[in-house]
Amino acid sequence: MDFATPEYSQEKLKEAEAFFKQPCEFVLGVAKLEQLPLSEMPEIAFAGRSNVGKSSIINALTGKKGLAKTSNTPGRTQQLNYFNLADKIYIVDLPGYGYAQAPENMVKQWQKLIFAYLQGRVNLKRVFVLIDSRHGIKKVDLEIMEMLDKAAVTYQIVLTKTDKISSKALEKVLTETRKIIKEHAAAYVSVLATSSEKKLGLNELRYEIFSLSA
Repeated sequence: MDFATPEYSQEKLKEAEAFFKQPCEFVLGVAKLEQLPLSEMPEIAFAGRSNVGKSSIINALTGKKGLAKTSNTPGRTQQLNYFNLADKIYIVDLPGYGYAQAPENMVKQWQKLIFAYLQGRVNLKRVFVLIDSRHGIKKVDLEIMEMLDKAAVTYQIVLTKTDKISSKALEKVLTETRKIIKEHAAAYVSVLATSSEKKLGLNELRYEIFSLSA
């Protein structure tokens, strides 16, 4: 069975789509651990290289075009941005990694913050690691995957921008991704293929998040 393309019933997908039509608002940006909200509400987080499309996918999932904003301000890239979906689940946008222009000390500070967050956040249900389907998993992605393995946090690979490549190229990157995640203990078994622009795979991703909200 090809676990890279899990099957979802139309009933489940419609339920997940309805879930994401509820109010979703930005609540705070966290630059230090002590700023994390004191809440038992479930959380999921999005991680990925800079320019992988994290903001676009959050906006597409919620149907709110300007909800997650990109910024060239270095300080903002260091924050964990919290979004509250219907008081049912927090969506946490982690700062993009592999940002070439970021100073080394800033990168180290980010890594320290993220690892501490990953280790200590008991209500964090899953991290969705976004991978640009045109490039596949790179060294910097493997580093974040190893960090997640070490922190024992379940994560799931989400391929983005799949409308930019051919079906043959997508199948190739799916095959390569499957091989890689088999070597990572904390990696979730299924891979999702999405396109924010063409609205592909969004309901499947919505369902994965919805299933973690209970």
